[in-house]
Amino acid sequence: QVQLIESGGGLVQARGSLRLSCAASGRTFSPYAMAWFRQAPGKERDFAAAISSSGFTTLYADSVKGRFTISRDNAKNTMYLQMNSLEPEDTAVYYCAARGNNLLSQARNEYDYWGQGTQVTVSS
Repeated sequence: QVQLIESGGGLVQARGSLRLSCAASGRTFSPYAMAWFRQAPGKERDFAAAISSSGFTTLYADSVKGRFTISRDNAKNTMYLQMNSLEPEDTAVYYCAARGNNLLSQARNEYDYWGQGTQVTVSS
């Protein structure tokens, strides 16, 4: 079992930046592919970014490509999402997720473990 806890959310003005963190505990963190998803009010939970166990391979949704950077520090059992040039459309609850293998995926039903989420609000 892997427990995931997100932090770093908050209120930011448009064109600002935030860095989210996802701390993992329980089983060994390093073998898992990890991802960030986000859910805006009244919408489904959508894929944002994913990263392989080594951190060398990443995948981004078109909506965040070039603005967000996913990374991880396996020694600290922590994953990050650096978000730059934020827009009001980025307002959502952001969730980190892990799956029991090292295959990157954009499908939320392929992830086995989820955090509780952290709210990001971008004002115009």
